[in-house]
Amino acid sequence: MFSRLKSDVHCILQRDPAARTAWEVLTCYPGLHALVLHRWAHACWGNGFKWLGRFISHLSRMLTGIEIHPGAHIGQQVFIDHGMGVVIGETAVVGDGCTIYHGVTLGGTSLYKGAKRHPTLGSNVIVGAGAKVLGGFVVGDGAKVGSNAVVTKPVPAGATAVGNPARIIEAESDARREEAASRMGFSAYGVTQNDDPLSQAMRGLIDHASLQEHQIALLWQALDKISKGQTLTDLMPADAARLEQFSADKLNQLMGKS
Repeated sequence: MFSRLKSDVHCILQRDPAARTAWEVLTCYPGLHALVLHRWAHACWGNGFKWLGRFISHLSRMLTGIEIHPGAHIGQQVFIDHGMGVVIGETAVVGDGCTIYHGVTLGGTSLYKGAKRHPTLGSNVIVGAGAKVLGGFVVGDGAKVGSNAVVTKPVPAGATAVGNPARIIEAESDARREEAASRMGFSAYGVTQNDDPLSQAMRGLIDHASLQEHQIALLWQALDKISKGQTLTDLMPADAARLEQFSADKLNQLMGKS
């Protein structure tokens, strides 16, 4: 038990830059308290003491603001950051190394008793603040669920799910857009990006900014190599020049190169 607690404290110190000491984590982190109490509740539940397991879970919710059903399976080195408003249902499974932020719901969509109603998170999954993962499907290892996303379908391993309803970012253009949005301090995780006109406009602006940023990077690289007596036609890959709508020959003419 103590080795498990030590592992929990260590993972929090690793993942939370606000955590300063092990004593602070032990005494001031409700996510840790909720996990410890859940282990007691889960042990009672598994040994047939259903009411006692629910009562410990109820006390945990009052003390921490985190509600974990005693039937849920929680892996090792799980970090519930802040934790207020987190709800984890009876048949949910949370894999090792997962990080769950405040306001997350791992909920069900079925009313049938005994069925697998709640999601299974693989190892090292990150679920952003306010996200809702609803249904008895699997979120693959290493996947990420963006803040305020509403996920109702499986998420492949290593993929990122964003939006409401959630969409899976797989295309290179989508990944580049989200990366650019993150650098600018904005990411429209909480909107339906395929329907909202404002979101569509923001996506266009982000794409344009990302394209310009890449073109500027190409220009700097080209100018640096031109200063060494080389020409852009020899240095710029043809596919990159075409993809970015960048004319190496035109810049060579402007720079007086043949």
